[in-house]
Amino acid sequence: MAAYSHLDDVFKALGDPSRRVLLDSLNERNGQTLRELCSRLEMARQSVSKHLAVLEAANLVTTVRRGREKLHYLNAARINEIAERWITRYERDRVHALADLKRALEDTAVDRPSFVYTTYIKTTPERLWQALTEPAFTEAYWGITFDTDWTAGSPMSWLQRGVTIADAEQRVVESDPYRRLSYTWHTFTPELADALDFSDETRERLATEPRSKVTFDIEPLGDDQVKLTVVHDGLEPGGLTGSLISDGWPRVLANLKTLLETGETLPDRPASTRLASLGVTRS
Repeated sequence: MAAYSHLDDVFKALGDPSRRVLLDSLNERNGQTLRELCSRLEMARQSVSKHLAVLEAANLVTTVRRGREKLHYLNAARINEIAERWITRYERDRVHALADLKRALEDTAVDRPSFVYTTYIKTTPERLWQALTEPAFTEAYWGITFDTDWTAGSPMSWLQRGVTIADAEQRVVESDPYRRLSYTWHTFTPELADALDFSDETRERLATEPRSKVTFDIEPLGDDQVKLTVVHDGLEPGGLTGSLISDGWPRVLANLKTLLETGETLPDRPASTRLASLGVTRS
């Protein structure tokens, strides 16, 4: 029992029906303000704030400020942790309800213009920055390396599956070492599409979608823990890129966390299995 005590706050948070309503509301439409969330519950604003505080403390909800507004997002990190611990040990039909919950939380980004994910890692801001920028790290947990000097405005090339992805619009947007890093997403070039064995239909869908941007916010917590929040903006609501990254980011970040905390990475899932689960067609 003690081995799983760090998940007690998750189960406690999920045990309250009002908090489940709030999670359902965010699952339907992510990035809501407190006022919007209050409309789903017949209770005072202060009471809703207390419920949200419990969900945030359990890392089931994360917040991002946009100007004067505080937006609330589902955070699949803890649900993903539960899934990694138990779902992979049993047949999926024996835990169908939990698997559905995990999938619903992780796939929400398909229906919203932004993807937000928060995780806590036992490391330092300096070490995490290395893991986000240095090829030896990114290759290990992501299978991708970057060619850039990591200064704001600089171009960047991606190397993935033996393919170099270069484009004038692939640039570093912000670079504040150990605190914040932001860059535009890669281009789905014909060479990358060939390497991923995408069908013509998939290529055409991706070609029509706008270029998105990812931001990493790093917040130190004490001497040996860091809060990492990943915000992926500029996604077309209902687009294929959003579907791909909503499946990919939880896995990448779980792999990053595992590498920094244990020195090892998670067993990989075949690309064909991951893409098929998203309805992505291949040649």
